[in-house]
Amino acid sequence: MKNISSVISEHKTLREKIVEVLREAIIGQKIRPGERITELEVAERFGISRTPIREAFRQLESEGFLTIMPRKGAVVSAIEEKDIRDFYEIKGVLEGYAARQAVDRMTENDILRLEQFNKEIRLCAERQDVSGMTRAHNAFHELILEVCDNRKIKQVVSGLVRQFLRFRFYVASLVHVEEILREHADIVAAIRSGDGERAEACMKMNARLGLEVLLKEFSSASKNTIE
Repeated sequence: MKNISSVISEHKTLREKIVEVLREAIIGQKIRPGERITELEVAERFGISRTPIREAFRQLESEGFLTIMPRKGAVVSAIEEKDIRDFYEIKGVLEGYAARQAVDRMTENDILRLEQFNKEIRLCAERQDVSGMTRAHNAFHELILEVCDNRKIKQVVSGLVRQFLRFRFYVASLVHVEEILREHADIVAAIRSGDGERAEACMKMNARLGLEVLLKEFSSASKNTIE
């Protein structure tokens, strides 16, 4: 067990660090849907009081990662098929619009960064580093949202993605890396050519791919659970 001082950095509160650790564990499937997490368990692990843990649980509940159940404590929230469909429907529309708006604001350096994120995805795939792929995948989409320069869209999409990062962990899988890279390359090509309409269409296609991949993974996981 690591000493709490080695786990919690100076610039973050206890609550923030606990949220970060638990969120990453859920995203990385180290704690799976339906599993229970108790305040006592976390308190013993980090050697701290339950107050910041209770606050962290409430934040994770608001983000959709946990469900607080009376007399049972916190349970990792289940992933429902409708949630997946709703998420990608909203994501496709908003990120598509963001890509269209970003076309006129993208610098050559921004485009090179998008291409670099794609290279990182491939390198991580070669190392079988799915977590690294997920980070690079997220960074690709986040840069487009940043350049779009619409704070409201960025806030909405970032909030949604924070709740559904677990989904991207499935999508950014080694099996589908070539499809991800091909669609990302199409988005970059559209942006480089200054074709906002094409960039929007490519982004929506990318969201549809994410939906198809995730529904397939979700169906397979559900079947294995039943069996």
